[in-house]
Amino acid sequence: MANNDHGHGEHPSFFQEGGKGLMSWVYTLDHKRIGLMYLVSVLVMFGVGGVMALLVRLELFSPGKTFLTAHQYNQVFTLHGAIMVFLFIIPAVPAALGNFVLPLLLGTKDVAFPRLNIFSFYIYVMGAIIAIAAIVMGGVDTGWTFYTPYSVGSSGKVIWMVFGVFVLGFSSILTGLNFIATTHKLRAPGMTWSRMPLFCWGIYATSLIQVLATPVLAITLLMLIIERAWGVGIFDPAKGGDAVLFQHFFWFYSHPAVYIMILPGMAIISEIIPTFSKKAIFGYKAIGMSSVAIAIIGFLVWGHHMFVSGQSAFASMVFSFLTFLVAIPSGIKVFNWTATMYKGSITFETPMLYALAFLFLFTIGGLTGIFLGALSVNVHLTDTYFVVAHFHYVMMGGTVIAFYGGVHYWWPKMTGRMYNEKLARLACLLVFIGFNVTFLTQFVLGSKGMPRRYYDYLPEFQTLHQVSTVGSWILGLGFLIMVGYLLASLKVGAVAPANPWGGLTLEWQTSSPPPLHNFEKQPNTKIGPYDYGVPLPPKKPGTLEGAVHGTSS
Repeated sequence: MANNDHGHGEHPSFFQEGGKGLMSWVYTLDHKRIGLMYLVSVLVMFGVGGVMALLVRLELFSPGKTFLTAHQYNQVFTLHGAIMVFLFIIPAVPAALGNFVLPLLLGTKDVAFPRLNIFSFYIYVMGAIIAIAAIVMGGVDTGWTFYTPYSVGSSGKVIWMVFGVFVLGFSSILTGLNFIATTHKLRAPGMTWSRMPLFCWGIYATSLIQVLATPVLAITLLMLIIERAWGVGIFDPAKGGDAVLFQHFFWFYSHPAVYIMILPGMAIISEIIPTFSKKAIFGYKAIGMSSVAIAIIGFLVWGHHMFVSGQSAFASMVFSFLTFLVAIPSGIKVFNWTATMYKGSITFETPMLYALAFLFLFTIGGLTGIFLGALSVNVHLTDTYFVVAHFHYVMMGGTVIAFYGGVHYWWPKMTGRMYNEKLARLACLLVFIGFNVTFLTQFVLGSKGMPRRYYDYLPEFQTLHQVSTVGSWILGLGFLIMVGYLLASLKVGAVAPANPWGGLTLEWQTSSPPPLHNFEKQPNTKIGPYDYGVPLPPKKPGTLEGAVHGTSS
């Protein structure tokens, strides 16, 4: 395999070949530009949702009113939840990093349907505008789950908020269809399913869930709009409806949506750990198949959100069993990642630090999910801050940490520039410390009986709430530093070589950033990243580039 360590500028990049000016981006069909537009969009949404989270934590610094009324608190809480789930976490990895990296990893020049790709981005933008405008202008305060019967009768512009999420669902479906077709039809010659990078396996499994589960949410939200607009009794008991039916429909989508969020994060970790351990992944087929297993079993566990809703004891037993079952493929991944690092030549660049943070935080999130899957424990902990902490350890400690690991891993490839490594490590440390101070505290709050979503609380909970709030400030500082050095790298960062980390997947066989059609010539797939013995040779002294097996084809 040719060691393509030519740097930025040897070949024209997609920035240069794709044209200049705003309209060259508006009308682009290049998956890399579309991925970058998604990346900027989701990072802006993360910033807005993060500010809302800081406001929520600041309000909870002391009992009673700090600076928000109860109604304003509910609006800010709804804004935080809806933006983070529907506008950031769900599209972050597949739409942003997936769009940029998937065709490169597969050795192809673009996704299967480039026009559908840019169309899905504009659908995302339209849905985001509708949803945020509805919350800000209309005072939506239902929480991100839109639970009935409150969402049927509340005074806010729920129809517009729900319609915004309805529109966003089409973006998710179209992106999933595009990635499924790309994975099936556009792999480079010689790249069989058993040699496909694990990131591709993760995105493929995610796309299957997006295509199969998102229509259920769309139908549910459409029924909510019909009931609210025309008074048809579907979910409101006062009109002959069934509020629990909404929960079944909503969680039938939203639990698979948890795996839409976490599977791409796992896929990123499966690329980072082998690269920085200088070893082939341990148990390649087990990790690939576990992604598919999570996708399948994820459709069968929605009822564990409803143990106290009045469903039958037998149904609760089945859902409890399936909750334990879905932990097995996740456990396989954690074991295999750990085994990959065993006796590896590990280097601790920033992407690897995020991967290690992911392993620690996601394991806590997964383990506490097992606690909540146990019926007797769940009854005590339902609707407490324990659930909030568990959710954030899985979603933020898992998906968000992995997402930022992926951003740092592929940043040189996307921009052609290296960021400040010392500042990056500092930001990662602050994020890790701040996150644990914020949410470990909430496990204690929940076990002591503090209900979630409450505007006020008893004085006995004040100290723990204050610790949690201070943790959120540390967390926010870490992300602020990250924004600073990433933006600065675009102007003053060192020019990135083609392969700064010594990676073995195909995206490292092209220049940084890549040319318009990704590769100057057909990439070499005769030797794949999972065909090597272990460990890899150590890094060359004094360079960022790692030595790569097979420097000639």
